[in-house]
Amino acid sequence: MWNTDSLWFEVALVTTITAVGTIFFGHFEEQTPKWRKLAKLIFFILVTTSLSATLGRVWALSFLGVMLFFVFYIHAIWLPRKGINGWTGEPREKYYELRGWKKKDK
Repeated sequence: MWNTDSLWFEVALVTTITAVGTIFFGHFEEQTPKWRKLAKLIFFILVTTSLSATLGRVWALSFLGVMLFFVFYIHAIWLPRKGINGWTGEPREKYYELRGWKKKDK
């Protein structure tokens, strides 16, 4: 019934990682334009499936692993060094300044 020998496996993996990332870390991208979020998803699907089709699944999964390592590094090490909580993005003022965003008025 289940066959993972298709490139659709990589597409499902990338979209699942994106969905989980959006659920847990979407607050880090609240002022990022929707077109940029979509372009990022398409880029990762294209790179991952291209790597899998040309070099093999091990390379594609290694690429995703390296990218997840960078995400971990940014949230667990780099942001806290800048005085920003890597899980909550607080204090918001520092995070917005780091991203070059303006604070939204309520």
